[in-house]
Amino acid sequence: MFHSHLDSLNEEDLEDTYCSIEIQAAFILSSCVTFFGGLIILVFFRIILKIAKKWQSIKHSGAVLKLFSSGRSGLNPLRRFYFYRVFHDRIELLLSAQTFVGQVLVILVFVLSIGSLIIYFINSTDLTGMCSTSEDRTLTVDLSFNAFFSFYFGLRFWAADDKIKFWLEMNSIVDIFTVPPTFISYYLKSNWLGFRFLRALRLLELPKILQILHVIKSSNSVKLSKLMSIVLSTWFTAAGFLHLTFPLPSLFGQVENSGDPWLKGRNSQSMSYFESIYLVTATMSTVGFGDVVAKTSLGRTFIVFFTLGSLILFANYIPEMVELFTNRRKYTKPYEAIKGKKFIVVCGNITIDSVTAFLRNFLRHRSGEINTEIVFLGEEPPSLELETLFKCNLSFTTFVCGSALKFEDLKRVSVESAEACLILANSLCSDLHAEDISNIMRVLSIKNYNSHTRVIIQILQSHNKAFLSKIPTWNCSAGDNIICFAELKLGFIAQGCLVPGLCTFLTTLFIEQNQKVFPKHSWQKYFLNSLKNKILTQRLSDAFTGMTFPEVCRLCFVKLHLMLIAIQHKSGFHNCRSLILNPPAQVKLDKDTLGFFIAESSQAVKRAFFYCSHCHKDVHNPELIEKCGCKTGSREELTGPAMVVVKSSTSCISECQDSAREQESSLSIASLKNRGVMVSDTPEDSDQLDSSGMFHWCRSTPLDKVVLKRTDKSKHEFRDHIVACVFGDAHSALVGLRNFVMPLRASNYTRQELKDIVFIGPLEYFHREWRFLRNFPQIYIMPGSALYTGDLHAVNIEQCSMCAVLAAPSKPLSSQILVDTENIMATLNIQSLRVSGPTQRPSEPEAKAVPTFSKHDGKRRYQQIPILTELKNPSNIHFIEQIGGLDGALKGASLHLSTSFSTGTVFSGNFLDSLLATAFYNYHVLELLQMLVTGGISSQMEQYLVKEKHYGFHESCATILSGRARCKLGLLSLDKTILSDIKPRKTFGQLFCGSLDNYGILCVGLYRVMDDGEHSLENKRFVITRPSNEFHLLPSDLVFCAIPFSTTCYKTEEIPYKLENVPSAQTLDDITNVMAMAPESPEQLPKVSPVAEKTSQHLSSRVYPS
Repeated sequence: MFHSHLDSLNEEDLEDTYCSIEIQAAFILSSCVTFFGGLIILVFFRIILKIAKKWQSIKHSGAVLKLFSSGRSGLNPLRRFYFYRVFHDRIELLLSAQTFVGQVLVILVFVLSIGSLIIYFINSTDLTGMCSTSEDRTLTVDLSFNAFFSFYFGLRFWAADDKIKFWLEMNSIVDIFTVPPTFISYYLKSNWLGFRFLRALRLLELPKILQILHVIKSSNSVKLSKLMSIVLSTWFTAAGFLHLTFPLPSLFGQVENSGDPWLKGRNSQSMSYFESIYLVTATMSTVGFGDVVAKTSLGRTFIVFFTLGSLILFANYIPEMVELFTNRRKYTKPYEAIKGKKFIVVCGNITIDSVTAFLRNFLRHRSGEINTEIVFLGEEPPSLELETLFKCNLSFTTFVCGSALKFEDLKRVSVESAEACLILANSLCSDLHAEDISNIMRVLSIKNYNSHTRVIIQILQSHNKAFLSKIPTWNCSAGDNIICFAELKLGFIAQGCLVPGLCTFLTTLFIEQNQKVFPKHSWQKYFLNSLKNKILTQRLSDAFTGMTFPEVCRLCFVKLHLMLIAIQHKSGFHNCRSLILNPPAQVKLDKDTLGFFIAESSQAVKRAFFYCSHCHKDVHNPELIEKCGCKTGSREELTGPAMVVVKSSTSCISECQDSAREQESSLSIASLKNRGVMVSDTPEDSDQLDSSGMFHWCRSTPLDKVVLKRTDKSKHEFRDHIVACVFGDAHSALVGLRNFVMPLRASNYTRQELKDIVFIGPLEYFHREWRFLRNFPQIYIMPGSALYTGDLHAVNIEQCSMCAVLAAPSKPLSSQILVDTENIMATLNIQSLRVSGPTQRPSEPEAKAVPTFSKHDGKRRYQQIPILTELKNPSNIHFIEQIGGLDGALKGASLHLSTSFSTGTVFSGNFLDSLLATAFYNYHVLELLQMLVTGGISSQMEQYLVKEKHYGFHESCATILSGRARCKLGLLSLDKTILSDIKPRKTFGQLFCGSLDNYGILCVGLYRVMDDGEHSLENKRFVITRPSNEFHLLPSDLVFCAIPFSTTCYKTEEIPYKLENVPSAQTLDDITNVMAMAPESPEQLPKVSPVAEKTSQHLSSRVYPS
């Protein structure tokens, strides 16, 4: 239509229709003179002001000059007047859109700008550059709009502090090049388009307007609106430039309509605004159909530069807009909870690594029978890798984009109907405290939304657990659980320092081995077979009701081939239960007792539920023990072996705790009386314990009293001590060394059995940790580094019982391989130290001395320092294997299949992620693990200590006995301890029954020397978890045992001397739990009756509040 209309006009009509060059020059010059003239004036006044300030002789430079300056308000004379100051502040408040009037003003300016742009679109459909002979209807409307823009421009100019900077802003340039030509058009009665297309740049204000109107709220919506405004404004502005009209000699028109000025329009072409938009769109999309192209040199030059920018714009913004738009619909739809269908909600650290690990651990508990759907609540849309993972598990996973901190998002995932809400933590983050606080806030939000929702949370630092216990609706008895990485990780390492190999023994009970390997040596076969055993729970049959724990444990081991290690005992005072490891014979099983087993599968432990003393009496094959139809028992009252979480109030928890302590106290006193032990209330030499009776305690010790100096090595000749290498600085995150010290100061070890703990690390770091350690006895600090051999020698590391290399605090690194650099370097440095000379014990015959080296085919055998290294990245295990020179390692295998792990010299806490799924399916297993590695603290005890109710029990000797009289894990030799009296003991089954019947000792595993012939120069040992009943023993085997507190494991005639001068690695065959359980010298041996020889010498203790 545009071309036909143009062709119908003759040359005379064109001369009358098109504006003259003088008129078009007036439009252009009005904007150019306004812009450059104003800029020159502002720069001139700025220069005058600087000159006036430089020359103090020039007075009264004028407040008007300072009005246009960029100085502060205090330097402007006009702003000293009250009216000016108030007016300026109100204008600033108005323009900031913080008030209702300001918001209306900003919205009105945007709406009028869009209206002016629409008028430009309407006028562009007519002949460009037309001089109207009659009045244009849109001219008056556009004039009123621009009059308002002029007023708004004046307000912005008045409020601006830096006038020059304001003059060069994009919105100011738009107003300068669009407002003056409108007034010229009205005066000349000629409607020329000119630069009015610049009004399209006002579309960049669209996100701000939508936020003021509360149309968009989420970050994705804001981002989408910003991208869309950039694309639209660029699109319309570029099309307007191609449609721009220039005053050219001999011919008037646009860039394409006018042609090149040096060719006098000979290459011009007719192009409407719509065709300009079409050309810009084809250019941005890189399609280029060729039907509409730029023919002029100016147009083609513009297209060249615009193409470069449009490639970036179209390639980045358009796909991102599409992704945001589709994901907004895809991941914001609410999850539809179906009645009767179980599901859980997982939130927190939702990444490809965390989700992969969680799914692997969660699904292995119900392999082949997935009946619980997983709803992931992530704060950001999933990445491409994570989205692919969700698609692979589409049948039981759903992703919803939202935050657990918002009630509307919790409602969208129906958290009130979920079985539980699991919160994942990022263990590799650099700010551990911030990560914990954010997860605790998620717990608060969930509990505020629905107080009955079960929450299982991962916490990185142990001191942050106190915040969760203070939440009113937090209820451990209802299934709420805390998995503290620092507490469990350092607890495992501490147990490995107390008992060599125990760290590996406990870890194997909670890891899953699915990798196919082919063992090269016999010891590898034994170790791999033991990895099949796990901690499992099962309700016990009513046939065991009334029997003692040793009787039930022996029956399960012999007849059912099951190893029962602990039970959940029901209190006789109140209807509550407490977990007891290897309880004494005074504890009798109640109906519906929960048992904890070490077994290979859940099918195997069901034998303990189906067992019937009447029907299975003559059954000798345990696999034939199945559910019978006998009605003499009461098993039909049970619905099945499924776990049931019983919800109770806080008052019930308090009663359960009090009654549990009362019953444990009575059991402990009764047990001690039956063994002929006199209980004294005020012993002369008593231990000092904390107010709970769980840990050894002392008065607060100043830090400077425990700091060691390298020059004073002779003053602190440590023997049989524990060395802990710590890395950190004054600003690094706290590791939580209290979690490492507490198991080493558990009260079920006597004061004489405690080992000195020597920390090596930066002193400025220990200044921050010391407030958590100052009440534990026998702790010393050596300022320095484990990377320096001199510091290691200063703490007499050659005579230590164990050296633990703790992982450095998390730091932001480019590669996760480098997170263990300091640990590996320290291990390399320590492994280079060898004990090569014989050491004799004092006051001992020379013939009985235990050498630290021996002859082996004419070669001297050296002893390495016992070491336990923590790795954050399990894939770095090959560095440790190379340092140890372990040729028998399984190539390409994971950390848990390595030789270093099997020998107990390396630990990694990556398996702790699997405890989240374990806690969901069976939180009792998590409680048992916490009790084993932390020195006896359980979730109920934590609640009890937080509420500080223990202060009322200080004077009760029975309370202290109940806190101390708990089993401890240790190693026993088959030759040098009371186990040597067990006859016969050729197999593990014989040893298990004999030790349980005679001493109440529960044997759970072996620590065996590798049978590698000449390659076994270090006499390295590996762990065997729960050997079979027919497993043959070797004389050199050491036995992992759960030893009652009141049992002394040395024979009366062979109490050894305290091992002070011999490294514990050389004397494993002579010790019980790698701790000196006898007095320091023969002169100090007490004379006791044979009956009391198997009891503890420290039964009463003074108690101090913690």
